[in-house]
Amino acid sequence: MAQLLFLQDSYLQEIDAQVLAVNGKNILLDKTICYPTGGGQPCDYAILQTEDKRSCNVINVKKDAGNIVHAVDEEVLLVGDTIHVVLDWKRRYSLMRMHTAAHALSAIFQRNANALITGNQLDVETSRIDFSLETFDREQIESCVAQANFALAEGHDISVYEISREQASEKQELCKLASGLPEGISVLRIVKMGSIDEQPDGGTHVKNTKEVGKIVIKSVENKGQGRKRMYFILENS
Repeated sequence: MAQLLFLQDSYLQEIDAQVLAVNGKNILLDKTICYPTGGGQPCDYAILQTEDKRSCNVINVKKDAGNIVHAVDEEVLLVGDTIHVVLDWKRRYSLMRMHTAAHALSAIFQRNANALITGNQLDVETSRIDFSLETFDREQIESCVAQANFALAEGHDISVYEISREQASEKQELCKLASGLPEGISVLRIVKMGSIDEQPDGGTHVKNTKEVGKIVIKSVENKGQGRKRMYFILENS
């Protein structure tokens, strides 16, 4: 499996890597800064270029049987090629800000309304998050968003650490998902957002909550009992 460098440093924008396998337009690398679709976060895009200037675009990244598969738009790469990977940073940074905003929202909704996440889908412009709220209370939702914005503006640093599944099970406050802790993982990566939030997560985030900006509600929907949906955008603070 490739080294997942985005887990170590989500601000890496360029690296050199080696092509390990080629299957048509599907490529395996020895290391990657490209996040694969998962956990509600879309994949990254990137440009790959060889030393002799052959190039192609990464248009999809996914996990498959323990591998990170990079789908490209042109069949120009060969096994053994050394390539330069340049991330679509504008897209990645937008998704990082969205992901951190979603964590702040999940923490505040759990704390104030005892609501867990039942679904989410991040995107570069508009993101969606679903909560297990029993009643459709627009005022309560707006209050939670306002508190999340206040907390983000305080400028909390974001850090990452790992704990065992057994340790995580003893800290019930870590779980913000209605489905519980992710299955089949013995060591969990925990993203800590200052005093705002801690939860298991495999995605990319900003370094400080001030980078997120302001969460703005675009719309809210009542999707039935125990499921309320909110669409939101981010504005620069």
